Amino acid sequence: MKKLSARRRHPLAAVVVLLLALAATGGLYTAFAPASKANADDSAQSLTIEEGKKLYEVGCATCHGTGGQGSTDGPSLVGVGAAAVDFQVGTGRMPAQQPGAQVPRKKVIYNQTQIDQLAAYIASLGAGPAVPTKDQYSPEGADIAKGGELFRTNCAQCHNFVGKGGALTHGKFAPSLEGVAPKHIYEAMQTGPQNMPSFPDTTLTEKNKKDIIAYLNAVNGDETVNPGGLELGGLGPVSEGLFAWIFGLGALIAVAVWVAARTAKAKKS
Repeated sequence: MKKLSARRRHPLAAVVVLLLALAATGGLYTAFAPASKANADDSAQSLTIEEGKKLYEVGCATCHGTGGQGSTDGPSLVGVGAAAVDFQVGTGRMPAQQPGAQVPRKKVIYNQTQIDQLAAYIASLGAGPAVPTKDQYSPEGADIAKGGELFRTNCAQCHNFVGKGGALTHGKFAPSLEGVAPKHIYEAMQTGPQNMPSFPDTTLTEKNKKDIIAYLNAVNGDETVNPGGLELGGLGPVSEGLFAWIFGLGALIAVAVWVAARTAKAKKS
């Protein structure tokens, strides 16, 4: 009988070899596979920040400094957050045409992609309020009555009772809120642009802000109906009192003069 030239293999040997092969294949795949989604997102964010930095150096660095540290012509942008950039640039206030008591709203010169890039770069300089999502500023399901109460308590002193705006001191003013996008109203409350105080979530909650936005939409929307008739600019008791004083008192004086003239004429006859 012929002698066996090799030992008989263990029954599990084939399984072990198969597992080693699979492990080696997996290792090779891991080594040569495309970057993970997280890495791709990081790369995209880095590119966005880099593009934003280029835009900043051209349109913003003259006033705010090369690193956003501020100068005599503009405040520091470190820590203002992406929401402040989205508001200021998205409403055309920045870049400013010239310094003054207050920068007015004007035509927007950047598209939304460029605004997002600028916001990403400024956000990279220091933590600050982020751009709100649609769920945060959408007025759907909000309490309009509560929003009116909150607005009259916190905002009407400057913006008047329905957001028509008003004058402040030293050439400053509270702008009209009519036609302002809900996102920008939310961002203004969150960041406190220019002369406006900020209302973080610790002061006005996210729901409070939604309620205020819903109230402004209700009183200044395209379908708003004023059952009272002539609104006199919606400026509140000052304009209404002035109207009553000039026209109401004037009408009473005119009637008194007419009655006196008729009485004097009757006596002569």
